[in-house]
Amino acid sequence: MIDQLNRLARRVLLALARGTITLVDDTQSVQKLQVRVNALELIPDVPRVAEYGITSNPPSGTLAVIGFKNGDRNDGIVIATSNAKYRMTGLATGEVAIHDNKGQSVYLSAAGIVVNGGGNPITFTNAPEVIADTPLLKCRGDILDNYETNTRTVAGMRQVANTHTHPIVNIQTGGSTINTQQPTQQE
Repeated sequence: MIDQLNRLARRVLLALARGTITLVDDTQSVQKLQVRVNALELIPDVPRVAEYGITSNPPSGTLAVIGFKNGDRNDGIVIATSNAKYRMTGLATGEVAIHDNKGQSVYLSAAGIVVNGGGNPITFTNAPEVIADTPLLKCRGDILDNYETNTRTVAGMRQVANTHTHPIVNIQTGGSTINTQQPTQQE
């Protein structure tokens, strides 16, 4: 009876472990991790469970929490990962963010959504439309539409519009109405 209780106690103690990720295999439908639990225990090919729609490839050194079925160290699954080095801090209650180790993030803050490209371009792909349903759209930089065929930015077009002239020929005095010709500038 005591042997059975001791065996049960060992299984309970071995049911969870905390370790450090040393290697990630992200080539299959289920991600497999190699996790160092202690100086003597390196567990390979541990499947990782992630929330549907959210995926990541945690960098080496990331903390992993492993659950072991019946305390069997050969039958584990990573149930959580965390990396304090790259974790975003200072979020208020209820705020959410997704982020990586390059400084890129989408931050659902109490003041609004903040998308940070981390110094990299932000690309929208395979979208027939991008709709901005807002009364005011602000852009700190310049805007270039039809960029594959157009080289003039909105600011450049505004400069042409603000400085262009319309020559008026055969001016007549009196009560006649004078119409201008087309502008002389291109665009």
